[in-house]
Amino acid sequence: MRQEIMKNLGKIIFILLITHTVVFANVRASVDAKNVEIGEMVTYSLHLSGSDITRPIINSLCGVNVISTSSQTSIEMINGSVTRSNILSYKFIPQKSCVIEPMEVDIDGKIQKSNKVEVNVRKILANKDADFILILESSKKEVFVGEAFEVSLLLKQKKDAEAIDSKFTPPKLKGFWIKSESQPTRSQGKKYSITKITYKIAAQRDGQLKITSAQMRIASRSHTRDSWGSWIPKIKWKTYFSNELNIYVKKLPSGASLVGDFSISASVDKTEINSNEAINLSLKVEGNGNLEDIKSFKPYIDEINIFDEKIVIKDNVLTQEIVFVGENNFIIKPFTLKFFNPQTKQIQTISTQAINIKVKNSKIKEKLTIKKEEVKEKVIKINKKAISDYWFILIFVVGMASGALIMLLKSYKFKQKKQVVSVKEPKILLVKFLPFKNNEDVKNMMDILEKNIYEDAKIEVDKKLLKELIKRYDIS
Repeated sequence: MRQEIMKNLGKIIFILLITHTVVFANVRASVDAKNVEIGEMVTYSLHLSGSDITRPIINSLCGVNVISTSSQTSIEMINGSVTRSNILSYKFIPQKSCVIEPMEVDIDGKIQKSNKVEVNVRKILANKDADFILILESSKKEVFVGEAFEVSLLLKQKKDAEAIDSKFTPPKLKGFWIKSESQPTRSQGKKYSITKITYKIAAQRDGQLKITSAQMRIASRSHTRDSWGSWIPKIKWKTYFSNELNIYVKKLPSGASLVGDFSISASVDKTEINSNEAINLSLKVEGNGNLEDIKSFKPYIDEINIFDEKIVIKDNVLTQEIVFVGENNFIIKPFTLKFFNPQTKQIQTISTQAINIKVKNSKIKEKLTIKKEEVKEKVIKINKKAISDYWFILIFVVGMASGALIMLLKSYKFKQKKQVVSVKEPKILLVKFLPFKNNEDVKNMMDILEKNIYEDAKIEVDKKLLKELIKRYDIS
């Protein structure tokens, strides 16, 4: 009997020891709210007592990163003993319900554990009367790959709702090209002020694509009691989420790479030029669609030098400048554009008109055709001596005439003041150098001039060499 009493007494003492440890634990954990909506911020606090406390390092709670940390410290002296009390606070936004397991803390050289804390997170219930409301709207639910459409984000704020600060996270547009983003516009309703942002986007691939929720974290003022029962001002953060959007994207029909509705036009600054004079052509494509997928319209024309500038896209208008330089008459063939029109559900092809360019004093190359019979007959009738005398006389006459012509030209050049092209006129120089492009120095200089003019490369030009080339080839 005595042994049973001693055993029971031992159990009672053990239970008392455990109870004493819990009641007088030096580490206690708590949260300011155990039941929250998704997006609401929670503060997790560790209440620590002891004279020598090593702060624990906590980077994440409930599987999400800690947003901020803070601490409060108080020192008490009881019967000559100094006791330090600390409250360490960690703010986080839980995305799902969780249990925060006990934390280990080194206090006065001993490892002590806190209690575990449970946080319940529930989904946001649709509240049409909330202080802040985020809404995503799409102009289309079904689109083709590359087809442009608009997604609008509306933030509605109740007139009497207070916001000290805010942080916006835009929706994730994975699988879409963002073609443009408007500036925020603000309007006033009866109950809410509405801020609107519009994204113009286009799908990169077919299938079911999702536009995720936008988020807005709003900070507002509130009050709470501290550990000693005093009311203290506090800033409370809450995250508001928009709806998600599902967009069904269809493949383009075979043979089409562009989608939209376009028009095309081309114009030149002149249709009649001198030999080796430049023609400037301006090409314009207007309409709604994936203009950014259109490649350079630079054509190929035999024996014509063609230079194209970069394509520029602004406000649903694509423009490209192309320069043509030639010695003979030529035709700029029609520029064509093929695309799928989602309105008509058909593939369309549009084109410009052909442009005829006339070159004054053009060097027309005539084909030399000689019949075999004529060659045979001349060979029989003309003997070798006659041929020899004929060529001797011809060469002599041509030589005399050439010499006289050269002397006249030199005399004229001395009398006439030369008009030399300035090194500050790169476009004119580029055209003037064309007849001499077989020379390595000229070719390299033309490459530099072309890149600076049409690609805005800003390559430094060797002015000494440029002047030497102008003088060498008598560029005027």
